[in-house]
This record gives sequence, C-alpha cells and structure tokens, in this order.
Amino acid sequence: MDETTGLPAYMTAAAPTDAPRGWSDQRVGNGVVLDIARGETVCRGLTMPHSPRLHQGRLYVLNAGTGELGLVEPEAGRFTPLAFLPGFARGLAFHKGYALVGLSLPRTSQVFTGLPLEDRLKAAGEEARCAVVVVDLASGRVVHWLRLGGVVRELYDIALLPGHRRPMLVGLAQGQINRLITRGRPLPLADLAPLT
Repeated sequence: MDETTGLPAYMTAAAPTDAPRGWSDQRVGNGVVLDIARGETVCRGLTMPHSPRLHQGRLYVLNAGTGELGLVEPEAGRFTPLAFLPGFARGLAFHKGYALVGLSLPRTSQVFTGLPLEDRLKAAGEEARCAVVVVDLASGRVVHWLRLGGVVRELYDIALLPGHRRPMLVGLAQGQINRLITRGRPLPLADLAPLT
C-alpha cells in the first residue's frame, strides 16, 4: 500500500507469464516486483516473491522461495536481502524498528519442492517452521519467534491490531461458533455496530 494514498502500490508475480499455471515451470529466479501505477517491472530475478510493503519510504519484499526478507530499490532494480528466515515467508507487517514475518512449512507438492529455500535450510542446519518471526530492521537479526504447531502449517498474512490485547476470529464451520464464551450483558447488534 502506498503510505500516503492507501492504494495498492506494488505487487509480485512468481514469473512474468500469462499462461495458466505457467509460473510453476519458471518459479526459481523468475519472480518480479511490479509498480502498479506505472505498470512497470521494478525488480527481477526473485524466487516466488511475496508481500511487497512500503514502510517509511522503503520497499520491503519477501523472497519466499529463498527464505529472505529484503529491500527492493525500484530505480536500480535491485533486491538486497536483510535476513534469512527458516520457512516459506508470506505476510509482512512493521512495528517501530521491527518486521513481523509469517513463515509457513513448505508444501510437499511438486510446485513447492526444489526451491533454493531447501538448500539454504540444509546448509544452515535448520528445519522449516511455521511461525511468526520478529526481525530487527537495523541489524537483520531474528530477535524473537512464535512457533505454531498442530494443524497449522501455513500463514498467508500478518496484521497488527494496535490497542487490542486478545483479538480472535470465530470460525463458522465445525461448531466453533457454538463454543464461544462471552462476558457481560447481551447487546443488540445495532449497539455493537451502529449504522451511520
């Protein structure tokens, strides 16, 4: 999002193709970052890039297929890695001098195997994790992480909700809505979300 207009500013594609699923044969080293307003490619050579975000005038991108958080310089067309992340990176948010990044376990399908991320994890002696990691933007170090387990294998995005201590979503499937516990007096819907 453009920080001044709130409109989408950049997007990513796994490969510059318009063939149905054509990206799946070109996913390593063919990813691009596109400037939406100008209709131009501003960075090439990425592997399954994701979550472009403008923050304090800088363009951050997750190079998911290599497990990197980095900066894109649109005028130079260059991607500079800031941090290696042990997982398939999707979802990026910022708080003060930190980046929060969602990591997923790589899928076992053919499309997601054979990525450089696998070799990097092996070389680092790391296993992929499903987690939210906190990266210090000044140093590029991972300073904290929250690992997710059980049935959770993938994260698709990260959002910060300032002023909320324990936000939650209630699923409508499989009876989760029936197990919701509330406190306080019941309020009519009109009081909870007044129409304007």
